[in-house]
Amino acid sequence: MPASVSSRALLLVLIVLIFGASGLFLLSRPVQSPQELPKERIPETKEIPEPEKPAQPLPEIIPEPLQKMSVEVAFPNLSFSRMVYLTHAGDGTDRVFLLLQQGIVLVFPNKEDVSKADVFLDITEKVNDAGNEEGLLGLAFDPEYKNNGYFYVYYSAIPPRRSIISRFSVNTNDPNKADPSSELVIMEVAQPYSNHNGGNIIFGPDKYLYIGLGDGGSAGDPHGHGQNRGTLLGSILRIDVSSSSRQGRYKIPSDNPFVGVAGTRGEIWAYGLRNPWRFSFDRVTGLLWAGDVGQDGYEEVDIIEKGGNYGWNIMEGLHCFPLLVSNCNRTELKLPIAEYSHDDGCSITGGFVYRGSKLRFLYDAYVYGDYCSGKVWALRYDGARITEHIEIASTTLSISSFGEDEKGESYILSFDGRIYRFKPLG
Repeated sequence: MPASVSSRALLLVLIVLIFGASGLFLLSRPVQSPQELPKERIPETKEIPEPEKPAQPLPEIIPEPLQKMSVEVAFPNLSFSRMVYLTHAGDGTDRVFLLLQQGIVLVFPNKEDVSKADVFLDITEKVNDAGNEEGLLGLAFDPEYKNNGYFYVYYSAIPPRRSIISRFSVNTNDPNKADPSSELVIMEVAQPYSNHNGGNIIFGPDKYLYIGLGDGGSAGDPHGHGQNRGTLLGSILRIDVSSSSRQGRYKIPSDNPFVGVAGTRGEIWAYGLRNPWRFSFDRVTGLLWAGDVGQDGYEEVDIIEKGGNYGWNIMEGLHCFPLLVSNCNRTELKLPIAEYSHDDGCSITGGFVYRGSKLRFLYDAYVYGDYCSGKVWALRYDGARITEHIEIASTTLSISSFGEDEKGESYILSFDGRIYRFKPLG
């Protein structure tokens, strides 16, 4: 043999002796990628799950200090009587849904030059709006609305006088029309008087439906509903409507604070409220903010917590009730985060924490106003204390509600028939 062949033969013998037959096998075939290797040759590993993504993306906007603003008409070609709420369906269409107290839901594209609105739902024949605080008061779209077409309304009805929370469905042939025959009544609550109906309904980040009910009305809470957990009145409720049918209208979540407590309604999430007129969840923090209408002297802003007792009718704002009482038992009461006296208004309208992109100096601030004075305030809260709090606008509007579109931009509804938005000064 030539010397080169002998050397190669010797090298082969050495490899076999060191690595065995398997080493010779590997040398005799092309090198494979891990995907091509037989399964038994790939070490077994446990799949590492991806970290959970937050419900909302972390804000990229760095807030600027709060500043005063003016307001301007948002949709100059539209005007409607007794507007009480503005919202969106969360389905990516950027449509605006507008609630009229007499029993109509309107829908229109979110464009400044829009000139007409379609009637999405008309239930005026069902709605009792005889009282100033009665009527069609609440609208909430199911978290799965894009897939199931369900939405919910809160309205007043007679006889007998009661509040009704119902589910309706969108028309399968027209996304701008609801099916009025699809009503499924979820809950009915007897109302002793025509005022303090509450009326707000929203879905929380947990996909449960939150319902606001006032103390039942009159003045001073004559039936003591605010501190009575055996009634649904004077409370914010939390229910599960994900499997509602004619056989079972709703379920009570097992982690509601008073489930299984004798003499207490399990639907209650928080209580001791006089008339929560508009509450909302912060899209980023998940905090539940509420404006609770006062009686003799003070209006209040609350952060609603599980099981919280917000004091009515022991207290009004930060003060004992009646206001002539100098001392009261505040044990275990949740005090408001902010209040204002009737020198600055007479009926709070709760709003939203601004999460839009157009007003950097309003970002991360909770906005609320007063129906009587037209004043609007904003405050920032760091989780422990208020860091900023100013009056941002002084208007002549009768502020019936604030609204929010799909992008987080804010609107003001006024009983002069117009929808407004904030405008920077200068």
